[in-house]
Amino acid sequence: MATLLHIDSSVFPGEASSSRTVADTFRKTWLEQHPDGTVIYRDLAANPVPHITADSHTAGFADPDTHTSEQAAAFAERVKLIEEVEQADAVLIGAPMYNYAIPSTLKAWLDNVILFGRTVGETPSAKGTPVTVVASRGGSYAPGTPKEPFEYVQNYLRAVLGDTLALEVDFIVPELTMAPHNPAMTQLIPLFEASRDRAFQEAAFKAKQLAERLAA
Repeated sequence: MATLLHIDSSVFPGEASSSRTVADTFRKTWLEQHPDGTVIYRDLAANPVPHITADSHTAGFADPDTHTSEQAAAFAERVKLIEEVEQADAVLIGAPMYNYAIPSTLKAWLDNVILFGRTVGETPSAKGTPVTVVASRGGSYAPGTPKEPFEYVQNYLRAVLGDTLALEVDFIVPELTMAPHNPAMTQLIPLFEASRDRAFQEAAFKAKQLAERLAA
């Protein structure tokens, strides 16, 4: 049966997080289609992965037989994360926008799984794997909005997941999530609610569609 790699990175737990709740809808729909399937789950907020160090970086370019004990230990952590990506038939990532960018924990995960000669290069080891990103944000950075120039989440992830890792990237974008909490955004609550409902619908639809595609 199919394997889903699910990555959450929101610092907020449960229903307090839009990216988590939408991703959870995707995951539940996926499991309905694959009741005997496997879900590999990583909560990067609760259990952050190590940031790249000199040892973990240089180990990626050196013969394993020449690794120091520090390089070997650091590289083993990277390989574990890389193997999870390689084993997955599909990847699901919760990527809320914090200060115009992705959470640092998600950046650390990406830095670990990007390995030249394996996940990156002429024959990327996970090439073509579909990845669905739930890119939630407190405001709107859609084309034509005043904040459009500050949209660094989708642009960055499209480059690093699609162009660098050669994954097949798709986005679900719940926006205006701060509207119910910020009095200055009260008039935007109906737009937030519409965006939220659309995100849940897209999550269920895309999970089912992807499950059917992989089963074909």
